[in-house]
Amino acid sequence: MHYDIVIIGAGPAGLGFARLLADTGLRIAMVDRQPAEELADPAVDGRDIALTHQSKRILEQLGAWQSLPEDGISPLREARVIDGDSSDVLGFDGPGNDEPLGWLVANHLIRKALFDAVQPLDRVDILSGVSATAVSSTDAFALVNLSDGQQLTASLLIGADTRFSETRRNMGIAAEMNDFGRVAIVCRMEHEKSHENVAWECFHYGRTLAILPMPGNASSIVITVPASAAPVIMEMDEAAFNADIERRFAHRLGDMRLVGERYAYPLVGVHAKRFVGERFALIGDAAVGMHPVTAHGFNLGLSGAELLAGQVRKAVDEGADIGAPEVLMPYQARHRLDTLPLFHGTNTVVGLFTNDSLPAKILRKAVLHASNHLPPVKWAIRRKLTGEAGLSSLLLPPQWLLSRLPGIRAR
Repeated sequence: MHYDIVIIGAGPAGLGFARLLADTGLRIAMVDRQPAEELADPAVDGRDIALTHQSKRILEQLGAWQSLPEDGISPLREARVIDGDSSDVLGFDGPGNDEPLGWLVANHLIRKALFDAVQPLDRVDILSGVSATAVSSTDAFALVNLSDGQQLTASLLIGADTRFSETRRNMGIAAEMNDFGRVAIVCRMEHEKSHENVAWECFHYGRTLAILPMPGNASSIVITVPASAAPVIMEMDEAAFNADIERRFAHRLGDMRLVGERYAYPLVGVHAKRFVGERFALIGDAAVGMHPVTAHGFNLGLSGAELLAGQVRKAVDEGADIGAPEVLMPYQARHRLDTLPLFHGTNTVVGLFTNDSLPAKILRKAVLHASNHLPPVKWAIRRKLTGEAGLSSLLLPPQWLLSRLPGIRAR
């Protein structure tokens, strides 16, 4: 069967890309190995997403924001960063006019809202419970063989199947991968005091603790530790776990209580060497999978999907070939410009703030102190947090400086 576009992966980036092209008349197939019922009603996975103003705008355009439950959206009014035992607190508030820095929404709610926006579309077929067993392309068409025996052809093939994308590998595109050797443990906790819609990133020595405000007196907890330490935290009884988080967060929220399960995710950063090939393009985590510390990953996935969809729409309007290099290459050039500095800059921040050597501790305190006392730097970082600015990596500790400090490797 022939389609204009075949998308491998029905996650947020793939669904968003399909929805952005809904009024173009293109025939689209989405292929995902998950059963239809899991796509339609995703399970809670513990992950909560910090959305920028740009991402909110895109979700509104897609009709997905409007279907999110009101009690599932938490505005982020302020963010604070602390390091070890330092008295410095680096704080960021919203852009003004009572606008928040961003919004926090559970991952499964976003996935459901996007699926609900795509599922009714007449010209989008969602092929669930099947996987792509082989993919290839020529200058005339892309070819996809499915696990159920179907064979699809398309003018354009899209890989949107996670940061460990089999489609990317099978299309011969290499990726830079950074295994941080760490695990993120995520969960929800209720607490005695109000979080006042403030997010905290606590770079403690040996681990990182993020407290993200969710609706009500509840927060999303993200603990980042070396992989060897994760089993101990996962196996702690609830009373001990509650007491540990309360102590590490200096009892700012009073009594805290675990709600639901704890989930563990190994942290691996990925940046594809190329985003496009012959009648082929990567979007979402298949193109760029970020460390969560700067909360860029999901937002970059949406902005990349919007960028590529814009190129495809332009080609449709001009009656051009949607899979032609002149359509795909501008997407690659722009998205690499947006993502590559962020990818390396984020890795540098992770390298600095997870390094407990004396030079690293000194530099960490210096970075926070300087950032807190330089209004232009805080303004520029805040603009990036809200999705208003360009290359935030220019504001991060430079690679050349970190590489010259003992015990620190700039990735």
